[in-house]
Amino acid sequence: MDNNNQKQNQIQVELTDEVAQGTYSNLAIIAHSSSEFIIDFIRIVPGTQKAKVKSRIILTPDNAKRLLYALQDNIQKYDDMTKNGGIGNSSFGELIPPIGGIPGEA
Repeated sequence: MDNNNQKQNQIQVELTDEVAQGTYSNLAIIAHSSSEFIIDFIRIVPGTQKAKVKSRIILTPDNAKRLLYALQDNIQKYDDMTKNGGIGNSSFGELIPPIGGIPGEA
């Protein structure tokens, strides 16, 4: 592919200062219908009875699969890095079960 085609296919992504700060979440609930996947990112604070949804992402099934593949790729890279003396000392090599058996269908 020549340089002109590469420039036409590039997307410029803007990240505002507010969004760049991120939102902490320690639980995700995933639901789906025939046409979309919904991921609610939630923050649970110990000692409280309520948890708030901090962000909701709605994806098409194709984009949900792309997210799955991207996460798998990044987790593999993280595991490779930690096994070779990189940062951290834990590994995602073992499957971590979901919390509380939350159903995944809307």
